[in-house]
Amino acid sequence: MSQKLTGKRALITGSFQGIGLGIATAFASEGVEIVLHGLATPAVIAAAEATVLAAGASKVESHVTDLRDSSETEELITALLKDGPIDILVNNAGIQHTAPIEEMSREKWNDVIAINLSSYFDTMRLLLPQMRERGFGRVINVASVHGLVASVSKSPYVAAKHAVVGLTKVAALEYADAGSAESGGVTVNAICPGWVETALIEPQIQLRVEKFGGDRVAGVADLLSEKQPSRRLSTTGDIGELALWLCNRAAHNITGTAIPIDGGWTAQ
Repeated sequence: MSQKLTGKRALITGSFQGIGLGIATAFASEGVEIVLHGLATPAVIAAAEATVLAAGASKVESHVTDLRDSSETEELITALLKDGPIDILVNNAGIQHTAPIEEMSREKWNDVIAINLSSYFDTMRLLLPQMRERGFGRVINVASVHGLVASVSKSPYVAAKHAVVGLTKVAALEYADAGSAESGGVTVNAICPGWVETALIEPQIQLRVEKFGGDRVAGVADLLSEKQPSRRLSTTGDIGELALWLCNRAAHNITGTAIPIDGGWTAQ
């Protein structure tokens, strides 16, 4: 553990499990103070806190708010900043709903856009100014391959993720001249994962595993063959390691990017 980020404080939305927890755990390994956030049961929250503390977090706190409500987000950020700055913001919270456009309800559209896009805007507008003041800050927006390419029956999700990539570029330009190489600057980047091994996709994996007589490797390869040429899943730890690398001071000139972690999916 190099502890290069010791003393830094990170807010990761949607981080009680999945990719968000993987990123929080990677940061914890560098001694970062972790602010977990999302919607979960007390047992899931306690398990997430134990995971990041075991990984080396210098401190962990958890908050439960509804990101669809911008006033709740404003209250959360105000409360967090009373206890000190936020050096790293990871916007990871997201929901999904699949249906053809003609069957997609406006309510579902509104919810997906609110959480997957508008909440990212809210946290960025509230936290980027204090990053500029100190000359150091990292914003990492977890988009998706669906921020770069589309799939059927995912209109609000694809629209939100494409917009996240655009929002990332705008914010990167607006804050590009903040700080210096020595201070680390303020950067804003998007990560675009393809298939990632999480509990969310486990039922799909199990269906393919059964098809191949219990061979998990073959089942995963078959599932991914339609989209991801590597036929390998990424892990939440893989995503976390990239996020961690983007927080290094040496990454001060990497901003406004949308980095795929997709086994070649978007290269096709």
